[in-house]
Amino acid sequence: MAFSSSVFLLLFLPIVIAIYYNPVVKARAFKNAFLLFASLLFYAWGEPIWVFIMLAAITANWALSLNINKPKLIIAIVLDLSLLFVFKYLNFAAENLGLLLSAPDPRNLIPQIALPIGLSFFTFSMISYMVDVHRGKSQAQKNFLYCALYIAFFSKMLAGPIVRYAHFEQQINGRKESWDDFCEGFKRFTVGLGKKLLLASNCALAADAAFDTIEHGGEIGIAFAWFGAVAYTLQIFFDFSGYSDMAIGLGRMFGFKFLENFNYPYISRCVTEFWLRWHISLGTWFRDYVYFPIVTPKVPGTRASNSRIIWALFVVWSLTGLWHGADWTFVFWGWGYFILIVLEKFTNFHKKIGNFTYVYSFFTLVLFRVIFRAPTLETTFDYYAVMFGFGNLPFLTEDFWFYLSSLKLYFFFGILFCFPVINWAKTKYSQFSILNSQLLSSIAYSILFILCFMSIVKGGYNPFIYFNF
Repeated sequence: MAFSSSVFLLLFLPIVIAIYYNPVVKARAFKNAFLLFASLLFYAWGEPIWVFIMLAAITANWALSLNINKPKLIIAIVLDLSLLFVFKYLNFAAENLGLLLSAPDPRNLIPQIALPIGLSFFTFSMISYMVDVHRGKSQAQKNFLYCALYIAFFSKMLAGPIVRYAHFEQQINGRKESWDDFCEGFKRFTVGLGKKLLLASNCALAADAAFDTIEHGGEIGIAFAWFGAVAYTLQIFFDFSGYSDMAIGLGRMFGFKFLENFNYPYISRCVTEFWLRWHISLGTWFRDYVYFPIVTPKVPGTRASNSRIIWALFVVWSLTGLWHGADWTFVFWGWGYFILIVLEKFTNFHKKIGNFTYVYSFFTLVLFRVIFRAPTLETTFDYYAVMFGFGNLPFLTEDFWFYLSSLKLYFFFGILFCFPVINWAKTKYSQFSILNSQLLSSIAYSILFILCFMSIVKGGYNPFIYFNF
């Protein structure tokens, strides 16, 4: 069940809000138990079988977290990673093993298993919970229902953000709901809905047209290839940041306050800064649970060697690539970022080009989005060939003019909202009370919500990109 579906907006969410805020039963234990029940129902709507596997995994982690020790931690991590491997990487590993051994494709012996939505996200949540409890940063949750609520809360279950248990545990019983928080949460949800339905979904039209044409052997002009790549760059940002906005907004509607997951990443001056602003919860997860354990010296007071830092970055970016998908395109995508981040870290070349650092950053991101979007490495190279004019290709084509004229308004607002223009306007022109008018704000959010709902009624199924991961 997607947040941007009519079932969620007209049926699931209103019923959950009505029962959660009912005037009769107000006990915190009831509210938490009901949110868990609603979350399991939410997941079972699209994954009626895998919800039981998720519950089994949560039960195993919860049981092992009680009186945890190092052997129990290792068992839990092995179980969690095994679950991820079987459903996400088994076919990929079998295919490459067959190629390595020049043997018949082993995938013929393995049943095709659909990837459960949200598997990577709740697996990483379980691992972080177990590690933090073992490190003493959090107390093991004695109440199974509350532990399950942390893992399965529908607001963040399918595509993050990856909320740490240390940030969640105090809010299980200590949160305080208020009308102001509910309204702010609904506004944030509406902004995310608008990002997804009005910007991401329309940018996807140009991106899909360009990439699908190349994938199926068709020809497009140079300008349209660049247009499609930029369209996908905008699409994935508004798709995923929109989901994060909705997740954070929904959480706040029920009293939970989650940390930000995006901080205007396309205004970054280098690739390193971009990854401090993009998918922040994933970046900090890899930093705390992979990078730091590798680079932290065994002898206190000593400094990690450059070779060790480079190795840690290689491991992190190899895993980051694989986390996004079981395919060599994602592996090479991760290695590309590894190379650039190492160069930035040890040469600081990006600081020597002045204001062109913004151009370098965005240009690099657009090129890397091609690897991320293309289904195969072959398609990636074919797309690059068109972008850089290899072959007898026209610069401008009818497709370019058609999509430019059709989507120019969405592109304008898409590029505009990559920058913190609203916050800037409120700060610079704070003397104008109309910018801070609650009435004007309410009208604007109401119009945005109506436009989003009209888009749902009009449009087809367009799932979130990160549901694939």
